[in-house]
Amino acid sequence: MKKYLIWVAALGVLQVQAQVQVQAQVQVQTQVSAQKKQPVAIILDTDIGPDYDDVGAVAVLHALADAGEARPLAIMASNKNELVAPTIDVLDMYFGRPTLPIGAPKSVSAPDRGAPQKWPEMLLKKYPHHIHATSEVPNAIELYRKILAAQPDKSVTIVTVGFLTNLAGLLETKGDAYSRLTGVELIRKKVKQLVSMAGAFPRGREFNVLVDSAASAKVFLHWPTPVIFSGFEIGRQIITGKQLTEDVGLQSPVKDVFALCMAFSDEDRNGRKSWDQTAVLAAVRGTSPYFGLVRGQIILAGGNNEWKDDPAGNQAYLTMKMSPEEVRGIIEGLMMHTSK
Repeated sequence: MKKYLIWVAALGVLQVQAQVQVQAQVQVQTQVSAQKKQPVAIILDTDIGPDYDDVGAVAVLHALADAGEARPLAIMASNKNELVAPTIDVLDMYFGRPTLPIGAPKSVSAPDRGAPQKWPEMLLKKYPHHIHATSEVPNAIELYRKILAAQPDKSVTIVTVGFLTNLAGLLETKGDAYSRLTGVELIRKKVKQLVSMAGAFPRGREFNVLVDSAASAKVFLHWPTPVIFSGFEIGRQIITGKQLTEDVGLQSPVKDVFALCMAFSDEDRNGRKSWDQTAVLAAVRGTSPYFGLVRGQIILAGGNNEWKDDPAGNQAYLTMKMSPEEVRGIIEGLMMHTSK
């Protein structure tokens, strides 16, 4: 009888331990799920105009935001062309975020690039917007400082799909009313990572780096957080727009831009290369399962870049892991997202 009672007591202890283990596992799983559900706080910096894949990138960001995966803090223009901010405004209004802050460069030397197909003009005639000129919006550098200062530490992802003009200016800033920290200190404190559609890997020449090469060199040499590059060779493999434009029931500014521009060029008849969309996808969802990473350090010489491998490096460039067609389907599905 005594042995039986000891056995029963031991069994009870084991059951309690098992319950504690189960509760601990559930708690860990709940914490992991909660972490996964936290939307990525993100600032998109775009030159929207010289090419139209930027429109796809803005659509991807809004689609991921509507899915609860991203929390857009602002969209910055790295292009001071007067139609850029109104174009961003059209897209923000269409996707139900008419108050999302927009900033633009104010320097006289900032790039000013229009769209050869005149698609911004088409959008502004067809869709509502309350911003009528890029010169109306705040200074992007000041807006960066204001937004970053208000965010939790190491929480913000910045994704650039245009020129590095704004970020170079941000690095040079001193303390102000928003924060006593310098630009470098503020970035180090508040930014989690920078994801940039820039460069060609392992070597090459790419438009975003070339246009403001001085700014590119400054940013990629002095940026104090991890940097991930989505290079020219990644977006070149992923062609989007055909499914989007062939959806007869879809009405959206994204479809309108791609339909106009794809018809404008024989090269784009079956779709446009998705350089900018890949950067937004990686910035919000992470690299896996879509892409691999090669770590190291970018080396710039004018508009050209080389790469130095370093497994412990703070920079990395994307490689294709999933097939380009699979990634195309994911990106194009996000680009076909409609307003709420």
